[in-house]
Amino acid sequence: MDKVVIDPELRKEHQVKITQVVDEVAKVVVGQKHMVNRLLIGLFTQNHILLEGVPGIAKTLTVNTLANVLQLDFKRIQFTPDLLPADLVGTMIYNQKQAIFEVKKGPIFANMILADEVNRSPAKVQSALLEAMQEKQVTIGENTYQLDRPFLVMATQNPVDQEGTYPLPEAQVDRFMMKVHVTYPSKDEELEVMRRMSNMTFKPELNTVLSKADIFAIREEINAVSLSESLEKYIVELVLATRDPKDYHLDDVAHYIQFGASPRASINLNLAAKAVAFFNQRDFVLPEDIKEVADDVMNHRILLNYEAEADGVTTHDIIKVLLSKVQISK
Repeated sequence: MDKVVIDPELRKEHQVKITQVVDEVAKVVVGQKHMVNRLLIGLFTQNHILLEGVPGIAKTLTVNTLANVLQLDFKRIQFTPDLLPADLVGTMIYNQKQAIFEVKKGPIFANMILADEVNRSPAKVQSALLEAMQEKQVTIGENTYQLDRPFLVMATQNPVDQEGTYPLPEAQVDRFMMKVHVTYPSKDEELEVMRRMSNMTFKPELNTVLSKADIFAIREEINAVSLSESLEKYIVELVLATRDPKDYHLDDVAHYIQFGASPRASINLNLAAKAVAFFNQRDFVLPEDIKEVADDVMNHRILLNYEAEADGVTTHDIIKVLLSKVQISK
């Protein structure tokens, strides 16, 4: 396969524009820079993001604002217990005048999809969404339709409510590149949120920063970011340590881990680290880039046992131990 030639000047221009995208989103959304960063990583690496957080912390607003800044087609789908797969992907409608069936495409045909409270819908709907995410296509009737490009799903789930929910199975959660835990704003940020949102005339003007062509170009530029062989091996070692912790002298946490991370963890650590390096205006990955994304990439891929729950140990705690114990080999 021919190697894509990257224009250094264009790459620098794109790196500056990514900073401008964050600034534009900040006109509407107070704080939440971590969430914005992770959404951009998903967009530029052709992956999907799962956001988990309590209601009212700007998950929906952030995704909608980002779509406006990037001038992408945005659809919000509220997942409810009575939602059907056809409500998501579309269905065949009978045209009485022409006596034929016509295709009515569903809201999945957009560039950015917000699957709001995805854990409120039953398995059939979740399966239809995940198939679209994986295959980038849907089948309606006898025909298969390609989804729009770029295509990014941001799913949210509320960790507070348990009644009337259908938690995503671990194997399905693994399809998401990252599971990002969205936290409450700080005291100063909440003060600013209150001032903005209580002003009924507040409506900032957003500027479009990146085009679809820019997004596709940035994907190629991120793909060209250099990752040394020693750091490639470091990524693999981190993932293997979750499967065989005793082999890595992690005896303190080994008895808490039921299942380790899947190979998707290695792939996504590679991609996310390259994106972080690119955002920081480098064409090579540093160990710090891998460590920065390790928690978001791996926290939903490590399955703990009941003993961990009883002792109050979380996957975040396990990942901290991994990063402190697993060394980079020369």
